[in-house]
Amino acid sequence: MPDRLYLYDTTLRDGQQTQGVQFSTAEKLRIATALDALGLDHIEGGWPGANPTDSAFFDAAPKTRAKMTAFGMTKRAGRSAENDDVLAAVLNAKTPAVCLVGKTHDFHVTEALGITLDENLDNIHASIAHCVAQGRETLFDAEHLFDGYKANPDYALSCLRAARDAGARWIVLCDTNGGTLPDDIGRITAEVIAAGIPGDRLGIHTHNDTETAVAGSLAAVMAGARQIQGTLNGLGERCGNANLTTLIPTLLLKEPYASRFETGITRDGLRGLTRISRMLDDILNRVPMRQAPYVGASAFAHKAGLHASAIVKNPATYEHIDPAMVGNARIIPMSNQAGQSNLRQRLSDMGLDVPRDHAALPAILEEIKAREDQGYSYDTAQASFELLARRALGDMPRFFEVKRYKVTVERRKNKYDRMVSLSEAVVVVKIGEEKMLSVSESMDEAGTDRGPVNALAKALAKDLGPYQRYIDDIRLVDFKVRITQGGTEAVTRVIIDSEDATGRRWSTVGVSANIVDASFEALIDAVMWKLVRDGAPAA
Repeated sequence: MPDRLYLYDTTLRDGQQTQGVQFSTAEKLRIATALDALGLDHIEGGWPGANPTDSAFFDAAPKTRAKMTAFGMTKRAGRSAENDDVLAAVLNAKTPAVCLVGKTHDFHVTEALGITLDENLDNIHASIAHCVAQGRETLFDAEHLFDGYKANPDYALSCLRAARDAGARWIVLCDTNGGTLPDDIGRITAEVIAAGIPGDRLGIHTHNDTETAVAGSLAAVMAGARQIQGTLNGLGERCGNANLTTLIPTLLLKEPYASRFETGITRDGLRGLTRISRMLDDILNRVPMRQAPYVGASAFAHKAGLHASAIVKNPATYEHIDPAMVGNARIIPMSNQAGQSNLRQRLSDMGLDVPRDHAALPAILEEIKAREDQGYSYDTAQASFELLARRALGDMPRFFEVKRYKVTVERRKNKYDRMVSLSEAVVVVKIGEEKMLSVSESMDEAGTDRGPVNALAKALAKDLGPYQRYIDDIRLVDFKVRITQGGTEAVTRVIIDSEDATGRRWSTVGVSANIVDASFEALIDAVMWKLVRDGAPAA
């Protein structure tokens, strides 16, 4: 029988320590629900009493199959566990599990806490015993364990034994500074087990300061640890924690883990991994990392013609797993390196079955190469490529035509006698025989000017007549500008990432010496692609 591995998520606590990340209570509730659906065993909701958001979350915490866990620290010296207000706040969260962090490195005990080594051992034992007596499953996060073990193995082990003897269900070995390499993590984990701490009570908590947090976690598992702590998308202090969106599919799909271990995550749950990864980025208003293993937009992208040709024959030639297993998709990008294999595969993905001898194929390739020489990039703007190809194939419906547009930026004093900007855009489109004019300002509800591109986007989407219902849910999620030629004749390339209510994302490109023109070209492509993909009728 495979050994059971337990997966512990700390996105809502350790992940919230990421620079620039602060979850609202509503966001934490949404993330917790998604984590539970994924199939994790523990969800660490935060540190009750440390801030109002965490306390409010535990007051409203959803009912989950996973064990909701409150985080805190061992009691302070000089008081009993029963009279420690910090420990009381953790227990008052009324979660079925609690996780207490405590020192295991003698240097930190004497320097950071300023207490004796024996006092620290008493704090660990008394705190764990008190939580266990309250009927809570109790975890002990052994802070700085690996550094402490290297400096003073006997004392580090005595801390772990204090937690074990007090009844801790899980003793979690923490590489708090993130500097321990996988070989040392595996070796020390094995030595801890040999010293009498059972592997089925050991967990691993790594940080990614050497880009080896996932490898370190796997090394601990192979050495005998049976719980892994991590975060979605690798959020966490400094360089982040072990990334569960990488660890989970590795454990389920890769040997020797897939046959030796089982987790609470099913294959159906695994297929939701890309969606939950992108949901988290959406909540944080961050652009998903394209190169992220398994769930990144480029994880199964095949740019080189040689690769694409082989992929058409058998995807296993250049893919280590089927992307659908993690809810991702294969991409055959178009670029000036593309050959006909890339092109025909990409057209097939668009639903266009084009024969090898179609006259438009070499023309499309030549146009792509010529336009990329001008500064366009279809490698990252697949939606714009699709529109280009459809036009060449005579398969592009005529929806609307932009007759003219104008953008003005005005600087003026407001009622507080401060200079502020106001951008205004006018867009005139022709739909069939009817012309329509829309005007929009870029001022948001807070009175902040969002710039000329925002004004243009709002004006374009304000009134498209019969097409309005198709575009109302379009949202601009990223806007990237690059200067492709320097000097006074600079050319600007703009890449826009858009999203709709279904979670579908697409990228479009515009190029011009004028950044507003380049932006508007990309905006128009974004709207056109949505109309094509949603089957809007031609005008």
